[in-house]
Amino acid sequence: MGEMAWWRGLPAGLVLLVVASVGLCACSTGSGSSGSAPTVGRVVQVVAAENFWGSIATQIGGVHAHVASIITNPNTDPHVYEPTAADARTVAGAQLVIENGIGYDPWVKNLLAADSGNATVLNVGDLLDVADGGNPHRWYNPTDVHAVIGQLVHDLQNLDPVDSAYFTAQQNHFNTVSLAKYDATIAAIRSTYHGVKVGASESIFAMLAPALGLNLITPNSFLKAISEGTDVSAADKQTIDNQINHRDIKVYVYNTQNVTPDVQAQLAEVKAQHIAYATITETLAPPNTTYQDWQTTQLVGIQAALAKAVGH
Repeated sequence: MGEMAWWRGLPAGLVLLVVASVGLCACSTGSGSSGSAPTVGRVVQVVAAENFWGSIATQIGGVHAHVASIITNPNTDPHVYEPTAADARTVAGAQLVIENGIGYDPWVKNLLAADSGNATVLNVGDLLDVADGGNPHRWYNPTDVHAVIGQLVHDLQNLDPVDSAYFTAQQNHFNTVSLAKYDATIAAIRSTYHGVKVGASESIFAMLAPALGLNLITPNSFLKAISEGTDVSAADKQTIDNQINHRDIKVYVYNTQNVTPDVQAQLAEVKAQHIAYATITETLAPPNTTYQDWQTTQLVGIQAALAKAVGH
């Protein structure tokens, strides 16, 4: 799963040529690049493995950071992504690399291992002390997101100390203005629907449900199996069938980017029982939206489903 390196099958001489040459340019897939290299310390070259972290980095870095996200297609599964030579060049040109870790994007380590540069690496799993095998979807945990923002600002300030105050101001604006509706919607759901029992299709929502004060009763083993693409136990299927058919859950939340046959069956049961449902996605949808707009739109959808189910 994602361990196959892009250089396998290439002649050894070509691999050396690619690795040696990437240091000569700071290539990027993002917008705003110029024909000449930016002044060192004034525009930090940042590469994010996934666009949800890239969106946050873009807004925190502002005019003093150029951010390229590798995974931007909502149909791409980061777990099994196979990086290209262009991705390797992008990573090699970075001063700061943001990887999710926790087994979510292991291919990033392959790219970093092939690069002889000295990029600062912000590994979200390492920052939060979550090992491989833990729930990797930390961008759905508001507390974890703020921890990542704090580390991101710290890293940008170390790479560009001249603009340290600028990054602090960007952080303050993002936390108090950009995230205002996101935070308010979370607070409103937690206040109004605290303790409401809900079901979900995978472990993404297990990160968000506690922040919303919701009681997620779907078995954790099922949530993890769907997220990781492993077999679901018959016992878990029966448990969830009972929860739906007995209407133990008021709302069902599912990831539209990962609708397996098991999830399809559950969704059909949910609709047959006239249980309200809401949708979430793995990555930014649409791809050009911001982190906060994406998350808030989903939160509003969950809020509407809860209102339909509970009646207020």
